Amino acid sequence: METQQTSTKGGSFLVSISTPDNTFTPEDFSEEQKLVSQTCKEFLDKEVIPKLIDIDKQEPGLMPTLLDKAGELGLLGAAFPEQYGGLGEDFVTATLINEELGGGHSFAVAMAAHNGIGSLPILYFGTEEQKQKYMPKLATGEMKGAYALTEPNSGSDALGARTTAMPSEDGKSYILNGQKIWITNAGFADVFTVFAKVDGDKFSAFIVDRDTPGLSFGEEEHKMGIKGSSTRQLFFENCAVPKENLLGEIGKGHIIAFNILNIGRLKLCAAALGGAKRALNISLTYATTREQFKTPIANFGAIKHKLAEMAIRTFVTDAALYRTAKWIDDKEHELQTTGKASGETLLGAAEEFAIECAMLKVIGSESLDYIVDEGVQIHGGNGFSDEYDISRSYRDSRINRIFEGTNEINRLLTLDMYLKRAMKGRIDLMTPAMNVQKELMSIPDFGTDDAPFAAEQKLITNFKKAILMCAGAAAQKLMMQLESEQEILMHMADMIIDTFQAESALLRAMKMQQNGNANAALAIDATRTFLTDAADRINHSGKNAINAFAEGDEQRMMLMGLKRFTKAENFNTKDARRRIADKLIDEGKYFF
Repeated sequence: METQQTSTKGGSFLVSISTPDNTFTPEDFSEEQKLVSQTCKEFLDKEVIPKLIDIDKQEPGLMPTLLDKAGELGLLGAAFPEQYGGLGEDFVTATLINEELGGGHSFAVAMAAHNGIGSLPILYFGTEEQKQKYMPKLATGEMKGAYALTEPNSGSDALGARTTAMPSEDGKSYILNGQKIWITNAGFADVFTVFAKVDGDKFSAFIVDRDTPGLSFGEEEHKMGIKGSSTRQLFFENCAVPKENLLGEIGKGHIIAFNILNIGRLKLCAAALGGAKRALNISLTYATTREQFKTPIANFGAIKHKLAEMAIRTFVTDAALYRTAKWIDDKEHELQTTGKASGETLLGAAEEFAIECAMLKVIGSESLDYIVDEGVQIHGGNGFSDEYDISRSYRDSRINRIFEGTNEINRLLTLDMYLKRAMKGRIDLMTPAMNVQKELMSIPDFGTDDAPFAAEQKLITNFKKAILMCAGAAAQKLMMQLESEQEILMHMADMIIDTFQAESALLRAMKMQQNGNANAALAIDATRTFLTDAADRINHSGKNAINAFAEGDEQRMMLMGLKRFTKAENFNTKDARRRIADKLIDEGKYFF
């Protein structure tokens, strides 16, 4: 495998070697970014957290007021260009804002919907007139945005939408008819990005103002979680939308929908990470103050295991998220040097790393789900009571595995994008896959290397070989049929996702040690623990994939190779977790 160059290609981590020096980590935040982070924390602690009960009751006017206050601080339009009323912050800073406000439960959902999918379609695909009309007000919160894509019969299959947009007889407008469901911010949004089919077959997007005649709204949905988030249906009955409100080109609505989702998936990971850190701290506080058998329950090994694993998954998610965010930021700057319009640069950068964005959506949402579930368990019976904040965290977390494309869809997309990019020559998977096949026929090298982290780096390289072996053999044997073998694709996606997390965590830990970070030893504990467990998971997923398509000698050879590629050195994960838990208890909060 080749060492990764400065200009990183999306998905290339699988066939290249990264180094700590070219990896951005949370420890690399600038002083300005740290100040932005602190502003977000203070806003959340002062304006949002004390009002969570009222937010969940959807107290009239409360959510729009909170969004207004966030707008006054520049938090809504931080990433928007200055010429449209924003602050022009870089992508890493925008990601950090999403993370820090992610602990705001329903507020975080409303804010993300507004400054993400509710605003970005206009920013990136709107005409100059549309941008001038809407973006300055969206940046301050004077106008609130929403995104209307999902319909009763089209969820994951977005292109199956039935809402129509027929040109009016006078040619001055499009007449929309149809229905949208699960529309976040629908109760108070001023402007909607709505997807409909022109002439019944050309999937397109439109900017629809709230007061447009023919647009009406259903009642607020009663949801299991994020109760404070306004969620309503939209109904279009001969709704006349001016032709100048067409967003982008007729028949190109899918380009808007799918490109915006790439950014949305990464930002969802960021918000989930913020929620995870808050849920971990809540659980840690409870564990250190709740006594049983005359001692705080945090002193028990079973609870320490839970707290440490929560911290490990948070650490790993953090590493993977900001590694990718910086890649996108760098790619955006690279595209700017080619003279591309500002709207095209971030979209192009996000598309380049669409594979990573899909994985991050899975990583963030499932890490948060694990953490809030264990948080409830640490609370015991109290965790099932609304009197304790962890119960809200548990309910609010569940939607994240459905938002922005279900996790199943994102797993399938991960493999689908890899295979399509390989077919188009964007990434060379065939050469390294063939090299792995040759290696399977050779005598394994059991040599040792005493260099720091050599064993961990070799293990991650072997994880990649396991993936290339399985993917290459499956593609060769099943060919076009592979896309219908979703179980195999899901197993291989899990192998890739675990590998991406493991490498991101190792690079972060190595960099922390190189820079003399006080928590470097514990970061290494977290990484080695994750690697040890990931080896077992990758082996399990690989066996299931291989057994689903291979037989006889081919199957036996691949299973032997898989065992070789997932063999990790023995490591005492119990003691490592205890060291991490003890530090959590001493600090009284998540410390990485």
